[in-house]
Amino acid sequence: MTQTNQIELSVVMPCLNEADTLEVCIQKAQTAMQGAQIVGEVIVADNGSTDESIQIAERMGARVIHVDQRGYGHALQAGIAAARGTYILMGDADDSYDFLEIPSFIEKLRAGHQLVQGCRLPSGGGTIKKGAMPFLHRWWGNPMFSFMVRKMYWSPIHDVYCGMRGFTRGFYERNRPIAGGMEFATEMIIRASIHGEDIAEVPITLHPDGRKAHAPHLRTFRDGWRTLRFFMLRSPRYMFFRPGLVVAFVGALLMLAGLFNWSFGPMVFDLHTMLVGALAVLLGGQAIQFAVFAKLVAMIEGFAPEDKRLTRMLEVVSLERGLLVGTGAALAGFAMIGFTSLQWATGGFTNLDYGIAMRWVIPGVVLVALGVQVILGRCFAGALEMPAGQSFNRAQPFNEPTHRDSENAPASTTNSREAA
Repeated sequence: MTQTNQIELSVVMPCLNEADTLEVCIQKAQTAMQGAQIVGEVIVADNGSTDESIQIAERMGARVIHVDQRGYGHALQAGIAAARGTYILMGDADDSYDFLEIPSFIEKLRAGHQLVQGCRLPSGGGTIKKGAMPFLHRWWGNPMFSFMVRKMYWSPIHDVYCGMRGFTRGFYERNRPIAGGMEFATEMIIRASIHGEDIAEVPITLHPDGRKAHAPHLRTFRDGWRTLRFFMLRSPRYMFFRPGLVVAFVGALLMLAGLFNWSFGPMVFDLHTMLVGALAVLLGGQAIQFAVFAKLVAMIEGFAPEDKRLTRMLEVVSLERGLLVGTGAALAGFAMIGFTSLQWATGGFTNLDYGIAMRWVIPGVVLVALGVQVILGRCFAGALEMPAGQSFNRAQPFNEPTHRDSENAPASTTNSREAA
């Protein structure tokens, strides 16, 4: 029996009722490792199968990890936590990925790459067999999300959703994904890109799903939306800051145009323009504030490296200074509103000349709202900031996923059924 410290590769397969294809996937993985003289094991992270999947895995000599918490990400987290290899390769158990291609991944890992991502799309040299990928996934979902991850996170990959990938144990320890669903795979890529990991790509062939008993677990619109939501919320620059800056800038221009009654030919800007501009300034200010909050959270939980510009800004705009600025803005706004109220009272509370009064009231309301936002926002940012003496970019303590190792599983599985 192979000793634990001799295992080079752990192949982890998440499993939920995969009796149709599990045996051939395990067999291919074992054959590939045996042919390439890779000492390894196959781990089946079972997520509550009610068919014969567990019995098949045990008969084939794989280690079965029983994962109580449902979800693709939870299954993989538990399987990887139980892995004993220096390298780990994950892949679905539906026979769409050809585990005979394992040597290509190991070659890259041995060369020093920390993450080796499979690529099914032709743009990265991959091949998709007829009927292997739904139309929307091939021509819209995967290309769109892959483009986004390249542009937003500078990732050098072409197929962000490919579930067949290999990585070193050290890489995983540094970049532990926390998503419990399908976002697990994209989160791993994003974390790796943000932290500057050495990423390589291997072209692979995607085959039609071999399962007959049930449809694929992936749901196009549900999982697509969850991925898009994950992308945007983890990128405050694109989600909040840049849109907020543009909206606030446009709003300020509209307020000025209305305040001074600008005109361009037949186009005249007046109080209605000021009101729309005021709304835009408030919405833009909120978006910029949320960008700060989101960035702070990402830095604290270790998802993003420290942004020195943000930490410097928070040092300059301390809690006390933020309170002073916010209070000053709010008081200025109240003064403008008070001036109009005084004019109203002086006239016996009769009708005001709204053409004049609203040019004081609208900016006053905006200043009060922005001042209160600054006060509350700086207090909240202060609550998010790390205690003195600690640095940002600390990873959260990792709680091992809840799982149970099969009692009759072998200590390790090598590269063939006989060796197991």
